Amino acid sequence: MPGELGPLQLAWLGDAVWELHQRLRRCRQPGRSADLHRAVVSDVRADAQSAALESLEQRGLLSDEELELVRRGRNRAGRGPRKGEAGVYGRATGFETMVGWLFLQNPSRLAQLLAELEDAD
Repeated sequence: MPGELGPLQLAWLGDAVWELHQRLRRCRQPGRSADLHRAVVSDVRADAQSAALESLEQRGLLSDEELELVRRGRNRAGRGPRKGEAGVYGRATGFETMVGWLFLQNPSRLAQLLAELEDAD
């Protein structure tokens, strides 16, 4: 893990990076800010992050190192919100951990994976 950051700190950062990415995507679309906000909230929910991770995994796009980051984040995730599924929350935390680490350590790889996810939409 880079420097002093553990999986949960990386996940916290990765969540912000993922939300910013979704906001930038929506900026290119015309619409009312309330509608754009609802679309972004939908994309940054744990189930959407878990689905993004699943898409990358199913296509075999993640390296062993990236999968290890996901595993570490998933294993450090708590139960999550009461109404949510713990497995989905854990996978989302793993995804965020990987995104945070890539943001700091390999931004070009992060951009590549984000582009892959956009192409899959």
